[in-house]
Amino acid sequence: MSDYVLQLEGISKFFGSVISLSDVTLRLKKGEVHCLLGDNGAGKSTLIKVLAAVHRPDKGQYLVDGRPVAFASPRDALDAGIATVYQDLALVPLMSVARNFFMGREPKKKLLGFIPVMDHRLAGQLAMEKLADMGIRVRDQDQMVGTMSGGEKQCLAIARAIYFGARVLVLDEPTAALGVKQSANVLKLIHKARAKGISVIFITHNASHAYPVGDSFTLLNRGRSMGTFAKSEITQDALLDMMAGGAEMKSMMRELEGVTI
Repeated sequence: MSDYVLQLEGISKFFGSVISLSDVTLRLKKGEVHCLLGDNGAGKSTLIKVLAAVHRPDKGQYLVDGRPVAFASPRDALDAGIATVYQDLALVPLMSVARNFFMGREPKKKLLGFIPVMDHRLAGQLAMEKLADMGIRVRDQDQMVGTMSGGEKQCLAIARAIYFGARVLVLDEPTAALGVKQSANVLKLIHKARAKGISVIFITHNASHAYPVGDSFTLLNRGRSMGTFAKSEITQDALLDMMAGGAEMKSMMRELEGVTI
């Protein structure tokens, strides 16, 4: 049995002549929070889509529990327990908390003994219970999701993924547009997921959010890995310095473009 629940080994992804990812390796242990950090254009979005099986890698291997996989679609990744929560969250603002929680997988009951319809009472009860299990309190199961705060929406999307059997959570910039208090709530939820044995890949450009919850850290710059570090091997200041160095290098390269010597 592999020590890793998920591995990307030497992954490269090309779009025509553009090298989006080059020889990137990422390994995730069970119950680990692995933070993937990088500035805009570092390749984080492409790597997310490889993890979610939106894109297939052009080189390298994708392994789950030590076995190579070749997912044909995001549905295959989800069936394997790899759930991606994107920044847009895939929530419907004018639908209730309970409807958004189940979203196409609603519990059913039989009307007149044979017509399957959504069991609204059970859906609401389950949604409230599972959200409460993750420390999320909502006023009413019928509350419209559009009236929730950004942090509450993030927590709803994460709790939904956990309820439907996620073994690995891939979180795409979950704190990017949130205030201090809302960000703290999302980071607490990541702690709770880890405590349940769920592995988390936390994609962010914010080292001050990543470091408190992370067990290991991979830094990307222009589609290449700058290294992977256990928390015991690197400080938050060192993470910030490496990220700043990568950004400065990109700026210098842009300034030098077109300059002849």
